Amino acid sequence: MGPVEDERETRDGGGVDDGREIGVGPWPGGEAAWPDDPRYDPELLAQGDRRNVVDAYRYWRLEAIVADLDTRRSPLHVAIENLAHDLNIGSIVRTANAYNVAGVHVVGRRRWNRRGAMVTDRYLHVHHHPDAAAFAAWAREAGVAVVGIDNVPGSTAIETAGLPRAAVLVFGSEGPGLSPELLAACAQLRHITQHGSTRSINAGAAAAVAMYAWASEHLPPPAP
Repeated sequence: MGPVEDERETRDGGGVDDGREIGVGPWPGGEAAWPDDPRYDPELLAQGDRRNVVDAYRYWRLEAIVADLDTRRSPLHVAIENLAHDLNIGSIVRTANAYNVAGVHVVGRRRWNRRGAMVTDRYLHVHHHPDAAAFAAWAREAGVAVVGIDNVPGSTAIETAGLPRAAVLVFGSEGPGLSPELLAACAQLRHITQHGSTRSINAGAAAAVAMYAWASEHLPPPAP
């Protein structure tokens, strides 16, 4: 098991948005005023930092940001079944970055659609498992509960049943949901209660709801 190797998007969610500049320009005062800190990237200090990062990480090297995030990763993992080139995978990865998950696991095809991730995967640890059996073996060794998010018979409502702290939330492809093989690997199943006419909500939206529910239950509230 190792990092997923695939083509990289060059866009980082920065630059110009609807005529508004995103990020910051060159470090004020020029090179003479640059901070003496190895975490800072000389190229960003000289040219400005237009990446979609929080202000605390402005001008930092990518490797420095990842190292800092590693000191406070949440115990949550996220797994995505990659049976088709689903655009939702990128969206799920982007949300996983927002919750600073311990790892993202792609099950099935190695190549996945990164467009919706907006290169947020660079700040995460992304792993590949060729099939459900290999993924289940990893989960047993890691000691995390495999929780499938799908509205199938036998699932319980995420709003009332809650989620384990040491868990990997598993999401399927848009439309068919989780495959029988991955469903069999799940120790628990949860669904999101709906009140409309459609059978399911968008996979990317469902993942965002599930990660928010986990964070609301297990992460401390933000400081006032």
